[in-house]
Amino acid sequence: MKFINNNIIKCLAGVASLTALAGCSDSFLEQDPLSFYEPTTTYNTEAGLKSALARCDLSYKEMLMDGNGNMLPIASTYFMSDIGLYAKTDAGGGIMDDIANKITPTSGMATHGDSNSMIGFYNRSCDGIKYANTVLTYIDGVTSLDEVTRDAYKGRAYFHRAYKYYHMVLLFGDIPLITKIIQVPKQNYKSTSKQAIFEMLVHDLEFAVKHVPSMKDMPNYGEVNQEACMQLLIKCYLTVGEYAKAEAMATDLIENHGLALMEQPFGTFVPSGNPNTWEVSRNVVWDLHRGENVAIPANTETILPILNFNAQNFTYYPTMRATEVHWSNGDILDPHGLGSPTYNFARNRSEYDDNLDWLRVLGRGIGCFRTSKYYNRELWMYDGELDEQDLRHNRQMGNWVEMTDIRYNRPNSDFKGENMRLYADEDYYNDKGELVVAAGQLLCKDTIRSWYPIPLYKIYVLDQSASGNMGADQFNGATKGANCSNGNMYLFRLAETYLLRAEARFYQGNASGAAQDVNKVRARANAKKMFTTVTIGDILDERARELYLEEWRQPEMTRISWCLARSGQPDEWGETYDLNTWDKQSGTDLSGGSYWFKRCTRYSLFNHGQIVSKVILNYQLDKRNLFWPVPNSVITANFGAPLRQNYGYDGYDESVEMWTNWEDAVADEDVV
Repeated sequence: MKFINNNIIKCLAGVASLTALAGCSDSFLEQDPLSFYEPTTTYNTEAGLKSALARCDLSYKEMLMDGNGNMLPIASTYFMSDIGLYAKTDAGGGIMDDIANKITPTSGMATHGDSNSMIGFYNRSCDGIKYANTVLTYIDGVTSLDEVTRDAYKGRAYFHRAYKYYHMVLLFGDIPLITKIIQVPKQNYKSTSKQAIFEMLVHDLEFAVKHVPSMKDMPNYGEVNQEACMQLLIKCYLTVGEYAKAEAMATDLIENHGLALMEQPFGTFVPSGNPNTWEVSRNVVWDLHRGENVAIPANTETILPILNFNAQNFTYYPTMRATEVHWSNGDILDPHGLGSPTYNFARNRSEYDDNLDWLRVLGRGIGCFRTSKYYNRELWMYDGELDEQDLRHNRQMGNWVEMTDIRYNRPNSDFKGENMRLYADEDYYNDKGELVVAAGQLLCKDTIRSWYPIPLYKIYVLDQSASGNMGADQFNGATKGANCSNGNMYLFRLAETYLLRAEARFYQGNASGAAQDVNKVRARANAKKMFTTVTIGDILDERARELYLEEWRQPEMTRISWCLARSGQPDEWGETYDLNTWDKQSGTDLSGGSYWFKRCTRYSLFNHGQIVSKVILNYQLDKRNLFWPVPNSVITANFGAPLRQNYGYDGYDESVEMWTNWEDAVADEDVV
């Protein structure tokens, strides 16, 4: 199997001028000057086009993981969702503890260390769009290409541009549409409506589906294939209300492309970091999410992988650091008041115990991102019973770890080897007769950051670099050393296709057919309960169970909110939404709001008063936060015409004109 990664550096090295396109300022509108090189010379060969497409192939990886040691970009799309929260309390919550008041067009949007980086999302997206536009601008001048090859290149570029715009629009709403490399600066763009942009994405992806080869015919594994184009087109069909087309395409993808859900263990078995401490019994869900198995021929579930396993283009991917509970710190006490009773001992330390080696099992979690109570427990409850046979929530198989499964490992703790507990069982007095710990006392000072369960099957990565170092006390995930860890992950896989078809059926009033698709995913996971009918909440819940840290949670919730308003179908509470107002509400009160707002406030901590942890946190959302504000730097850079700001934010003006037809927006790009 030939991987695309093996060719990226080679391609980029051959075209030095491509680096002129790599930068992206805070303004989406500022394209890098082309005067430093002659693009018609650089991109008049197939090699030049391959270079730009190779950078496109790399760009969506950078949207999900960017080498930040404390946070993953994809995790930022969970901070304002029903199943996740920003948890780094020593940062006072950053901009995320009071989203309603701190996120504005002019503040709270720049990169804040390990906090949410809205500008980063904007810039990474426009960077990828720029490379795709490079291919589309110059490809017709490459006379050596036959029509079939030219159309395949165009289709792949359309996919990359569509993937970026899909997420940009669902995060930032009505934004400028840029589809070509301009020859002179342009500062008089108008915004284009999100509806119009999605109509363009449908048009482009329909072309891509026709002309991009199937994965079996692609020369390099990891390049955009026909099946990936179909998956993205299904999502766009749902967004614009073409539910029957979405269902038909999902059925085609499921039945006619050699794909199938993995239902038995397969590939390489990667055990837990230390089976003597925590054993994982081999099972299909564990195997499915090991990077070693994501991109192998035996995995018939993969539609498009993100390759991250070799030194040429490796990106640090600290899943076990950023998303892991902060289990090793002084905020956790044992029942006699000893702090840090569970510690990340290196193997060369005298205190090291091979049977209590939680560092290699769990990684060096620092709790920047945590899951909500709803994800941690309520999502797995049916009729008052907790489903622990579901492989995605199964402790006996080793896939899921509760805090009370972790055992104290400090030699000076009276409780070494015993399971951690959240509350003291009884009063404890010191030698002076002083009460140190009272019965029932909370033994964790920071339950936001330091006490939540671990979906180990999703976040564990064999840290190759740390594994070879006996003195290592940082096992962080996919790291790079003498040997790179295997950090391969999924961009698209077939399980999501079933859940997308379930949505398409639901919006058409076929809740029983939707249930069949949800059950297909649940049966593979060995879930207890099967459905005869489903609500949209059941489908979104199943996305949470199946696609945690794969889907961009907030954009998908926004898309589903839009689909509900368009289709007229009710949510799980029987409420319906108006297409004219679903995205035009503001306020922090719990009445009204979009489906996204209801899920966030009913299933998580948002808008239920202050939370007292190590610090006082507000966790407030505004209904307007359904869409993030268009950055003020983008608006001010476009001084030749006003751009739209999203509803509820400073600068919003309904009278500001925008394009409602994408063809008109494209035609205007040549008007300076």
